[in-house]
Amino acid sequence: MLHILDIFLTVFHLCILTFNLLGWIWKKTRRLHLIVVLITAFCWLVLGIWKGIGYCPITDIQWQIKEKLGYHHLPNSFVAYCLDGIGLHNIPSALVDVLTGTSFVIAGLLAFYFNFFRKNLKNTQPV
Repeated sequence: MLHILDIFLTVFHLCILTFNLLGWIWKKTRRLHLIVVLITAFCWLVLGIWKGIGYCPITDIQWQIKEKLGYHHLPNSFVAYCLDGIGLHNIPSALVDVLTGTSFVIAGLLAFYFNFFRKNLKNTQPV
C-alpha cells in the first residue's frame, strides 16, 4: 500500500509542479493557477518560517513514506529528487533551489499579470 501511495504522491507532486509552472498559459486555468501559486508560496514562506524556507507538506509526507519503504539520504527537495531520478546527480542542491525558486517567481509574476493586469488592459477603451 505504501508503494501505491508513494507513486500517487509522485504523480500528484509532478502535476502540481507542472501546473505551477505552466497553468498561467491557458485562460481557463489562470484563476486556479493563481490559487495554487499562492498556496505554494504560503507553504514555502509562511510554513517555512517553522519548517525551513521552501517547506512542502507533500514532500514531507512523501519522504516519511519513502523512509518507511527503506529509502535513506533523500535530497531536501522534490525537484532534486526528480533530477537525481533522471541521472542528473551532480547538480549542486543550491543551484537546484535557485532554479526552482526563480522559475516559481516567474510563474507567480505571470499569474498576477494575467489575473490582474492583463485583464484590465483588455477592458480599457482607446481614447
